[in-house]
Amino acid sequence: MSDYQRICLVHYHEIGLKGHNRKAFEERLLKNLEALLSPFPVVTIHRISGRLCVFFKEGTPVETALEAADIIARVPGVARVSSGFKCERDIDQMTEAGIAAMAEAGEMSSFKVHARRSHTDFPIGSQDMNRIIGGNLSDAYPEVAVKMKDPDVTVGVEVVQNASYVYARSKAGVGGLPVGSSGRIVSLLSSGIDSPVASWRMARRGAIVIGVHFSGRPQTSDASEWLVDDIAHVLERTGCIARVYTVPFGDCQREIALSAPPELRVILYRRLMFRVAEEIARREKAGALVTGESLGQVASQTLDNIRCTDAVVERPVFRPLIGTDKIEIIREATQLGTFEISSQDAPDCCTLFMPRNPETHAKLGPVLEAEAALPIAQWVEELADGAEVRDYACPSYKRRAR
Repeated sequence: MSDYQRICLVHYHEIGLKGHNRKAFEERLLKNLEALLSPFPVVTIHRISGRLCVFFKEGTPVETALEAADIIARVPGVARVSSGFKCERDIDQMTEAGIAAMAEAGEMSSFKVHARRSHTDFPIGSQDMNRIIGGNLSDAYPEVAVKMKDPDVTVGVEVVQNASYVYARSKAGVGGLPVGSSGRIVSLLSSGIDSPVASWRMARRGAIVIGVHFSGRPQTSDASEWLVDDIAHVLERTGCIARVYTVPFGDCQREIALSAPPELRVILYRRLMFRVAEEIARREKAGALVTGESLGQVASQTLDNIRCTDAVVERPVFRPLIGTDKIEIIREATQLGTFEISSQDAPDCCTLFMPRNPETHAKLGPVLEAEAALPIAQWVEELADGAEVRDYACPSYKRRAR
């Protein structure tokens, strides 16, 4: 184990392009990381020269630091995380830290040094640091070739005002903006493949996700609710989901199925869902709704049906997957870690009382006529009031009374 203090350097890209409000984005990311890294032996997290630095306690083993780096890489706003050491602004110490970093970098046949200094009061320039430290590391690892283009390992050396940071392991992050920097959204969250991915895409744009799950209960079992809870726990690892409201929707679907034209059932279900979701969004002070719809994927996702559904709400409805095909969505769900959960069979409101031939080009007139016979406003209040709430760990969400 090295005598130098372990660190993780957190690099960001999009935040760095911000103007006068850049500090607010950095502080939001810092607060999110502090909360998500609370189980780890972290001393502090500081902003340094256009990045954040996580400092670990003395004696922290490499396995713990790398586990923390894996967590950091999944946090929206992080472009890259590098694991290494803090040392003095001294070439010999930088070399020693580089040797220790390379020892933990795994198998390699080639390397290079990439040094930069944020303060010109350090007398040795970046190119000279590359040459000196690179030569010393080559002497320490004679079996590893120096390769300037596409090496197996790049040893980073960053000299700042009062210290140096040296690392040889870097991992790509998910990018985007810190959760909490773009307000709140309400996501219609099912136990299927699409809506968790749509929610995650919005979280990567800085939105706090409030889930609303429409369960087929009491007409179906509660199996979909437990799958949604599992999905929420996956999203919770990144600090992006704050709450899930579960709305028992089966009885309303049954009433619609008994009284409305069969071909309009799906549209009527969706319009009622949107109304309830918007009422919850109003209570949560969320600025938009989000769905996992992809154009033409199922009957309710045609242009005419989408237009007819959107007509019942005032808030914008975001559809991050609208131009994405199923293969792309499955790939992203697999990377996110929700695909296996979503692949489990569970009866839910999406399959309950489905007509044989649903309308694919709904017109607003017949839909309004069918709704006139239903106590829509009463249902909206009852369903929103009766929603069951589960909370999740989201550092940027301020709890409101239920």
